[in-house]
Amino acid sequence: MRKEMITTGCRGLKTDLLPYQLYQKAKRFGTWNPQDIDFSQDQADWVRMTAEQRDETLRRMAGFLGGEEAVTLDLLPLIMAIAKQGRIEEEMFLTTFLFEEAKHTEFFRLALDAIGETGDLAQYHGDAYKRVFYEILPEAMERLITDQSPEAVAEASTIYNMFVEGVLAETGYYAFYEGLSKAGVMPGLMKGVGYLKMDESRHISYGTFLLQRLICEHPQLFEQIVKKLEELLPLAREMYQGLEQKESSAFGVRYADLLSYSQKQFNVRIEVLARAKGQSLEELYRNTQAASDA
Repeated sequence: MRKEMITTGCRGLKTDLLPYQLYQKAKRFGTWNPQDIDFSQDQADWVRMTAEQRDETLRRMAGFLGGEEAVTLDLLPLIMAIAKQGRIEEEMFLTTFLFEEAKHTEFFRLALDAIGETGDLAQYHGDAYKRVFYEILPEAMERLITDQSPEAVAEASTIYNMFVEGVLAETGYYAFYEGLSKAGVMPGLMKGVGYLKMDESRHISYGTFLLQRLICEHPQLFEQIVKKLEELLPLAREMYQGLEQKESSAFGVRYADLLSYSQKQFNVRIEVLARAKGQSLEELYRNTQAASDA
């Protein structure tokens, strides 16, 4: 039974909190429509691509589409956990989070349909991919249905926001830009990828805020978070297995550069989270507010 309403009381809304600011940004910048994107040039580019280039593009699109579907389906338990804590500003942002993940799923499906690829792309989901998106992610998120402990929330956000979005997706964007964008092909696909990257930057910002808040409240969680990320990183490397046999891909994306970029994203996530160690919640809120105003 609910004891009280938050926004009708003296507390109101905490408009200086980062999640509330992210909610405002989502309303301003997250309203793009996948159905408005023109894929006509993509269709022409697709016909002219080599078989190897099409295979590389399909592999990347299949990875993103499966991942976007997974995070769309798996996000609800986190929203429920935050809602049960009465964190209304965080939940307000998470409603846009879910909306955007659904749009990302729609976008990649529309792009594939536009170029005539309607077959089963599960062949591109290797063992490491399946381990992350078929097992680790859904299991961590489903745990939140019955366990909303700080440890459970931290693990879910670490996997979802820091690893899936902060390492895997960020590396995927890098590969798209180094490949298709530099080659000057598939402009519709790349336009949507640009929107995705903006959306996901807000998601990662929220995940960082959430984990930093948990670290401030429960300092021992920092080591748990780092340990989980260290467990996951080898799976990112495994997803690129096969590419190491060649110096670069069909679009000239170097395997070594992908690994380097992935490692860089991993290091950045830990470095930023470490800033919360020893901070009070008041200090965290002040610092994140200053960052959002910058």
